[in-house]
Amino acid sequence: MSKVIDYYHFLLSPWSYLGIKHFNQVVAKHGAQVNYKPIDVMETFENMGGTPPAKRHPARQRFRMDELKRWSDYLNVPMNFQPAFWPADQSLAARMVLAAAELETVQQGSGKLSDAILTAVWAEERNIADETTLAEIATSCGFESDTLVDLAKNDAISARYKATTAEAHARDVFGSPTYIYRDEIFWGQDRIDFLDRALEKS
Repeated sequence: MSKVIDYYHFLLSPWSYLGIKHFNQVVAKHGAQVNYKPIDVMETFENMGGTPPAKRHPARQRFRMDELKRWSDYLNVPMNFQPAFWPADQSLAARMVLAAAELETVQQGSGKLSDAILTAVWAEERNIADETTLAEIATSCGFESDTLVDLAKNDAISARYKATTAEAHARDVFGSPTYIYRDEIFWGQDRIDFLDRALEKS
């Protein structure tokens, strides 16, 4: 039986960025298939009981920053803790990741694109709300950027983005990153080891 992981995430999430290397290692180890499913950030906060970082109590904001620094150091993943273009509108970027899954020209293209967009935010000081920047990222991942951007802008992909967000909420996804394997939820990059164990057992 194939091992399929549904990966729901924000393309602005520092935790999703920090989990890239470890997650990819686990996926490769088990030969798993990943469905990359970016979801709407604000709708998730509003519908699933969350609070955007900027609206959290200062104590929570300080602790979040401390944890980011700890995990960045522990995982040896460099990052800019206060990126120039954060938060940004991720909607076109998210639709491009969904559209990438429909193109067969790039193997594992949606995953490559998702990882590159997260890296652009947290390590490269790039604005993922900017179409030109997204086109450059798509090209670097092996896509014909005009084709991918045009596909991402069509009504069907826009509807899929909304449907994917609604699907995530129906499956009790309330934050990023969330990995679902055989209906078991693993929330947070610090739960990837538990995902690894679940894949090992099946």
